Amino acid sequence: MTQDPAGSLLSLPPPMLAAAALATLADAHWGVSGTLHPLTSERDQNHRLDTATGQFTLKLANPAEPAALTEFQTLALLHAAARAPDLPIPRVIPAQDGRPVIPTPDGALRLLTWLPGTPLAHLPRSKPLAAAIGTALGRLDATLASFQHPAAGHHLLWDIRNALDLAPLLPALPDDLRPRIDTVLSRFAAHTAPALAALPRQVIHGDFNPHNLLADPADPTRLTGLLDFGDMTLSHRICDLAVAASYLIEPADPMSLLIPLTRAYHRANPLTAPEIALLPDLITARLATTLTITAWRAARYPQNAAYILRNAPTSRAGLDALTDPAALTDALLQACERPSP
Repeated sequence: MTQDPAGSLLSLPPPMLAAAALATLADAHWGVSGTLHPLTSERDQNHRLDTATGQFTLKLANPAEPAALTEFQTLALLHAAARAPDLPIPRVIPAQDGRPVIPTPDGALRLLTWLPGTPLAHLPRSKPLAAAIGTALGRLDATLASFQHPAAGHHLLWDIRNALDLAPLLPALPDDLRPRIDTVLSRFAAHTAPALAALPRQVIHGDFNPHNLLADPADPTRLTGLLDFGDMTLSHRICDLAVAASYLIEPADPMSLLIPLTRAYHRANPLTAPEIALLPDLITARLATTLTITAWRAARYPQNAAYILRNAPTSRAGLDALTDPAALTDALLQACERPSP
């Protein structure tokens, strides 16, 4: 049997359990009932559950997700909530028998608190907002630094440190884009990967993108939700910042948001000079990762292509804009008051 190049979690569509069956499970295990509203998801089946007492998120994991991986994500949420209770992350609601996760034949089921707010993808970007993102991510990573789990080291194709594993997916890219991604991956192999190997490692969020961050529309600098911990993994700390940065590149002025983002992260969770110096290359590698995986998945699941490709235009514009990584490195080191390594 030929192994799927993207792995089973990326290769299988989300589960499609009937809403009536989900409602029955929610009532049986949590004693809650109400109206289910489907939420778009790339990998899991998620619903907002409106009840007489409030709103919740009912999350059915992809059946390909190992139980240990679901436990890893769940315990990380509990860890972060206990150590940084003011961080706006979903709270895990135990079932009536005390279990945080209910296994079902269709996937692991969890009930989480619903967080209000507007996704940052639908709000104007600004320097204060970039700083707020940096502070939130820095605080979250500082909290997760003390968390460990046996499943943390699982292989995740989205993890920047695995960029060279994208090779089998490259044929899915548009013809005009593939040579550029090849160039990025060649530099990653020769320069980025060896330098990255020496940098600090810990559990990271892995997907701090504008669709996973909520803010108060009346005050867009106040984050109200940090969502989707499904890409958590044991990686290099600086990769988490590179993910967030890859979505905050202004084509007309690439440094304008990256500087306040990085400075704020550094104040919340101090970075080393070698981490900062590698950040531009890691941002570029993340852009290549996003463009490659989404192109491959969109071709595989055309019915969900619009959702899968939602970040592709931003990623392509970011790749076009990052033309002077050396200047960006100097600016970020100066902003964080770190000498060149």
